[in-house]
Amino acid sequence: MSERKDITRRRVIKGGAAAAAAAGATPYFFTRAFADGHGYLNAPKGDTVTFGFNVPQTGPYADEGADELRAYELAVEHINAGGGGMLDTFSSKALTGGINGKTVKYVTGDTQTKSDAARASAKRMIENDGAIMITGGSSSGVAVAVQSLCQEAGVIFMAGLTHSNDTTGKDKRANGFRHFFNTEMTGAALAPVLKNQFGTDRTAYHLTADYNWGWSQEGSIQKYTEGLGWNTAAAVRTPLGAGDFSQYITPVLNSGADVLVLNHYGKDMVNSLTQAVQFGLRDKQVNGKDFGIVVPLYSRLMAQGAGENVKGIYGSTNWHWSLQDEGSKAFVKSFGTKYGFPPSQAAHTTYCQAILYADACQRAGTFKPSEVGKALEGFKFDGLGNGPTEYRAEDHQCFKDVLVVKGKENPSSKFDVLEVVEVTPRAQVEYDASLLGGELGPYNNG
Repeated sequence: MSERKDITRRRVIKGGAAAAAAAGATPYFFTRAFADGHGYLNAPKGDTVTFGFNVPQTGPYADEGADELRAYELAVEHINAGGGGMLDTFSSKALTGGINGKTVKYVTGDTQTKSDAARASAKRMIENDGAIMITGGSSSGVAVAVQSLCQEAGVIFMAGLTHSNDTTGKDKRANGFRHFFNTEMTGAALAPVLKNQFGTDRTAYHLTADYNWGWSQEGSIQKYTEGLGWNTAAAVRTPLGAGDFSQYITPVLNSGADVLVLNHYGKDMVNSLTQAVQFGLRDKQVNGKDFGIVVPLYSRLMAQGAGENVKGIYGSTNWHWSLQDEGSKAFVKSFGTKYGFPPSQAAHTTYCQAILYADACQRAGTFKPSEVGKALEGFKFDGLGNGPTEYRAEDHQCFKDVLVVKGKENPSSKFDVLEVVEVTPRAQVEYDASLLGGELGPYNNG
């Protein structure tokens, strides 16, 4: 692991405008000096340390945001107690109650699934509330924007639900870390299953959320399906939060395509899939083949919202509550006891990120971003529901097995809507860090 030079800067960031412009974000300037004598921003002075939970509490991804907040609250309980949930199955045993002798408290913000709103709420939590770390989000556009801001400010960003390649690709930053998988991994895991289900002679029509996650997902699915021999009839961009997708689905009927790929998430996926089924696409025959629908990125919350429309439809997911490893069972039990229903993959990944950050701080013996980052880089762990996992040093991306799922034909409850059809091994989805571009650059301690 190569060591990168630590940078200690005043909170008025010199060159901040240029750095922000390179990241495609509005520059923010931070005006308070860092904490006395510690050499890093927002060093906790008392007996508490503050986390900032920045999630979509309104907007098209609000359901995911609500579950993320539930998981964060549960993680804080377990961190402060030194046990419970997956903290009991986690391979690292560093956390025994609080972090470095301090109790965790938290503040929250609403990203609204808008980059400007997300940056503003993160900035507020850093400047006004003294947040030592920002985490959350259910949009890659938000994740990239907030990650850039946290890099500029000098705090660690533990990304929430972000699936675009860009987050740990061309827009990666030293202060940012991602537990969730990405679209490259989805393509590598899903394409062989689609080949077995649909064959190699297929024509796909993509409807794609018009922001960087949608573009990344569309590109990855095209890359891997066209590698199988599929053709792409069209790739049409749709606005986030469109609600009514009928104007986009109607042209599919006369396009000659025999597979519809819905690169949508959250309520957009619920609406577009429901309307596609209402238009009769799932029961249609084209080119002598049964028409297929694919949802590359699934969540239990989306599948539950779409109801019977998800039956038999394939996709991928980062984690599912039906898994029977000890970590998953412990998490499902503790989450269900507190909230009365099973957690989503959004809840799982944000819980993991809070635990992983706390553990890294404890192992480093400090909250200083550069030291916490070094504790995460190359860290290998188990017991958090995904099997053996590594936080790769080169790009701060977690590598682990990927689940391929489909809508369950005969669900036993309203939560039992997806079934795991394949656990794709890490070796099949791993790629060279140079593939997705970008440079981590140096850590910023504030």
